[in-house]
Amino acid sequence: MTADHQALATLLAEVRACTVCRSASPLEPRPVVRVDARARILIAGQAPGRGAHESGVPFDDASGDRLREWMGIDRDTFYDAGQIAILPMGFCYPGTGSSGDLPPRAECVPLWRAPLLASLKRFGMPLITGAYAQEWHLGAAAGNVTALVRDWRSTWPTRIALPHPSPRNNIWLEKNPWFVAEVVPALRTHVAALLS
Repeated sequence: MTADHQALATLLAEVRACTVCRSASPLEPRPVVRVDARARILIAGQAPGRGAHESGVPFDDASGDRLREWMGIDRDTFYDAGQIAILPMGFCYPGTGSSGDLPPRAECVPLWRAPLLASLKRFGMPLITGAYAQEWHLGAAAGNVTALVRDWRSTWPTRIALPHPSPRNNIWLEKNPWFVAEVVPALRTHVAALLS
């Protein structure tokens, strides 16, 4: 194991043992991340849902099925950390609010995000899903998810903003058929090239 791989293994062990948000979390903290220095694609999402918290597997639900469909890959490829890193804005389940899950816990970004991103030296594209990840990764350009996604060519192929793949976004997808017609085919082609 190289020094970089050992440093990342140590960092991931620290992340997985983190309990900083314990007093404010609805459940016992269980950070859910998948990071490997060899990853070619980064999925920057919001935070694990309750199912991911329980299983320890990110996107192990209908959102993951849809995201894998958009990417044109199977489960084995998706969960191969040597190909795809999954690094949400908040690593633990934040709880449920009146209209879905609460925003990601804020503690993870200052503690863990920079060193984990620094360990990803090979990734060729982040897929940025959801408003919180888009605000962090795209800065001042963030705000209106539809506008960011519609303007996908402006950051292509170095970054791409995606709507959250949750079934809660079915209405958005129905109102924006250009996403599946234009963005998804380009995304599949680029993902295949990065992983080949």
